[in-house]
Amino acid sequence: MQSLKVLIVLLTTLLSFKTFAQPPLSPQAKISLITCGAGNELYSIFGHTAIRVHDPNSMLDVVYNFGTFDFDTDNFYLKFVKGDLQYFVSASSYADFVYTYQYYNRDVFEQHLNLSPAQVQQLSNELYTRLNSDSKYYTYKFFDRNCTTMVGDILNKYLPQKISMANSDAGKTNREIIYERLHNKFYENLGISLIFGHKTDLQQYKLFLPTHLMEGVANTKTPLGNLAQPAVTVYKSTAQQQTSLWNNFYTYAVICLALMYLSAKSVVAQRSLLAIFGLLGVFFSFVGLYSYHDEIAQNYNALLINPLFLLLLVFIFAKNAGAAKITALTCLGCIAVYLVFVFNKPYLFAVMPLMALIVLLLLGVLGISFKKRIQKI
Repeated sequence: MQSLKVLIVLLTTLLSFKTFAQPPLSPQAKISLITCGAGNELYSIFGHTAIRVHDPNSMLDVVYNFGTFDFDTDNFYLKFVKGDLQYFVSASSYADFVYTYQYYNRDVFEQHLNLSPAQVQQLSNELYTRLNSDSKYYTYKFFDRNCTTMVGDILNKYLPQKISMANSDAGKTNREIIYERLHNKFYENLGISLIFGHKTDLQQYKLFLPTHLMEGVANTKTPLGNLAQPAVTVYKSTAQQQTSLWNNFYTYAVICLALMYLSAKSVVAQRSLLAIFGLLGVFFSFVGLYSYHDEIAQNYNALLINPLFLLLLVFIFAKNAGAAKITALTCLGCIAVYLVFVFNKPYLFAVMPLMALIVLLLLGVLGISFKKRIQKI
């Protein structure tokens, strides 16, 4: 019986060792960077990056994907907002991976990397080890740790030189890059512009988008020549760019004009808008302090969508005209400061109707306060 227990322990140990041991690759093995085009959903609008290990001699053809997360995670949405949701690496066959993107009609490009057999083995070992250990998990960060940056960091670990930062958006800020990518999704673009804070205004410091890494790899030179062979189109999407009848600046401007009219005619509309903008301001301020997402911290958009609107409502209900006046003037001063921040930002034009709506709301309160008729609100 004792010998049987020893045998079981030995077998378990050997099997555990085998799980983490990467089989040696043949000299014909290749590693490729896979870049996928944008999808229709917001989470896929920026595309995707994966890395392929292919060894024809051993029939190995696997794609490692660093963009996987589990919807069944406890407190999923709370963790997502807080910024401590764990993403992880997963693997699938190359054929299954390509089929998935064909099914969703998204571009797939492949760049074969010109690496030595030793570099191929090192990279393959790294990917295999991560897949089969706790190191497969990582905390997602929009600019610093995502499916693209994780692949780029692994490549840089084993390359003699860093991947080039040269790409079509070099010199632009992160906000400019994101804003241009969302030109056909106005409301999503406006929402992201408002919730993303100061870090988004930094000049691009990392290749965080799949197309940028694709271009950076193509522009990287090694002592032996180019790091990558020219990109090959594995699948070309046939999807046509669609123009939405409602998701655009014009419907947004009409909505803002309608709200201006209603707030001028209706006390209920005026109070409701102040409450809504005040609650949004609290959300922007709270999330900026609570969340680990650096890109939504130091959010100066809270100067426009201001939590002080709730305090203003309290003074209105309390019929304290003097306090309401001071609070409204303070909010207008915040908007003046806000203009300084957004003057050179790409979403300035988009935020103007919202800014006009909020200014008119505050002027309406001030006009009533000056005439000492706040009790009629």
